[in-house]
Amino acid sequence: MKQWTKSIEIDVPIEEVWQYVDGDLEKMQQIMPNVVSNTPITVTEDVVGSIHRQEYREGKRVEAYDVHVTEYENTPTHKKMKVEFVLANCFEITAKYELESISPSKTRLTYTATNKALKWFVHLFLLFANEKTVVKFVANVKKVAESNRA
Repeated sequence: MKQWTKSIEIDVPIEEVWQYVDGDLEKMQQIMPNVVSNTPITVTEDVVGSIHRQEYREGKRVEAYDVHVTEYENTPTHKKMKVEFVLANCFEITAKYELESISPSKTRLTYTATNKALKWFVHLFLLFANEKTVVKFVANVKKVAESNRA
């Protein structure tokens, strides 16, 4: 299993950043443009245990998978959501988004991604995996949030 963590400070209030992580499809697509749909399957009162069917476009192919919310916290100064899903029956992936209010106009985003190979031949792909995708993701969240400042 591989794990990557990256933090970045965003010059936007915590609520404005959170809407991209825990908002509607249109907001989500601004930071994850390859997500085609995000349809609720099961929604729980405390969010943990909720399941969404997500579709992701990679080139001409669209892959569907169920995203399970395994951690959730939503307070005025600290927000967290961890999701897990299996991609193409080959990878078990977790993504954890943690937001901390540094000041009324500044937020720290910490993003942690894990990737576990489920089939022996996929382990080779993980040997060459690096943190480039995680670094690019947090930089994109910062760019989108700061350029769309309300």
